[in-house]
Amino acid sequence: MQPVFGIDFGTTNSALSIYHNGTVEVVAVDGTDRSGELMRSVLYFNEDNEIFAGNEAVRQYVGDGATGRFMQSIKTFLPNTSFDSTEIFGKRYAIDDLVAIIIRQIKARGEAYLGCPVERVVLGRPVLFSTDAAKDAVAEQRLEKAARKAGFKQIQFQYEPVAAALAFEETLQPGQERIVFIGDFGGGTSDFSVIRVKGGAFDRPDRRSDVLSLGGVYVAGDKLDSQIMWDKVAHYFGRTARYKTLGKDDWVTMPRSIIYTLCQWHRIPLLRARKTREHIRVIKGSTDDRQAIQNLENIIDDNFGFFLFQAIESAKCRLSDQEQARISFTERNLCISEQLSKLEFETINRENFRQIADCIDDVVARSGLATARIDSVFLTGGTSHIPHIQALFAERFGREKLHTRQAFTSVVHGLGSSVPLFTWN
Repeated sequence: MQPVFGIDFGTTNSALSIYHNGTVEVVAVDGTDRSGELMRSVLYFNEDNEIFAGNEAVRQYVGDGATGRFMQSIKTFLPNTSFDSTEIFGKRYAIDDLVAIIIRQIKARGEAYLGCPVERVVLGRPVLFSTDAAKDAVAEQRLEKAARKAGFKQIQFQYEPVAAALAFEETLQPGQERIVFIGDFGGGTSDFSVIRVKGGAFDRPDRRSDVLSLGGVYVAGDKLDSQIMWDKVAHYFGRTARYKTLGKDDWVTMPRSIIYTLCQWHRIPLLRARKTREHIRVIKGSTDDRQAIQNLENIIDDNFGFFLFQAIESAKCRLSDQEQARISFTERNLCISEQLSKLEFETINRENFRQIADCIDDVVARSGLATARIDSVFLTGGTSHIPHIQALFAERFGREKLHTRQAFTSVVHGLGSSVPLFTWN
């Protein structure tokens, strides 16, 4: 069989594996060492019509003084049927064009590593792009279209938690069988499955009967960051500001739609819409917190939302092994310094954690098995390191059953392992 790529196009990061001569290898796509195994799923368009992806996009964006157009979390727009395309410096890009730029770069780096062209790919996808079946189908169609624009001719899809299960399977001894609950925590979605796995060579290429249940929820790392933004940081940008509407003396609060958009890092550029900017200008003229509204205008004009959310994410990550962390960020006249405790983080994200817990219980229930029948729990993705997430599983299955391995690359490794399961022409 000719080499086949496995590509995990993620909300935050993307990665590549290669299936060749019966083995799977995860290769660097944004550097030459292990640190380059992940490529940030970001794009930067400068004013000279040059396009950069991954860490190079971040470097160029910073080097240009945060000018140009910086785009992130593009995957979250795939099921959004109201977002079809965007204009960047006079050229219109469909959503699949944007995704294709990233996939094309990953493909090129994989081909350079192999020294030959590759036309086949297994793409990872979440269990649910959207709870709306029609939008879910649109998202997969867009992802497939992007892969074809990137140069792939034969495309297969694999559920991301199933791919993680196949990676876990390789840790088993030949003949060793396990029923495993997989928790795959990405930037945009948390996906779960209960699957039967077996060590050693498997004599049945069709593994569909081994998948006992699947489920997912649109709550993951980005949503937790957004909650921190809402509760701890958004007041710097007018969340608690009031203003008077034209011709009236009554105070009204900031439109929730503006603050809601502000608290989703990938949606901040949408605040540049002409009507929204005009609305913010009117608010600024009669607000009781003019500096906060100025900060709001600055984050829109200077496009520093990416760096602000990096500071928020950094504080969140430190809470995995600390009781306290500080959110620190400085830009123009804005200086943010907010202490965040682990307890406060868990409290403000109570509803998000409840949705994850409910989805876990639902996936177990639909498997038809009691929790005691599940032998192992395999958690992958950066959010799986959060103590409260691990506690959700420990309470249900027992801490001794929890396993973590290659938190950021197990899915892409499993996509490579999926290759023999498909029929290729």
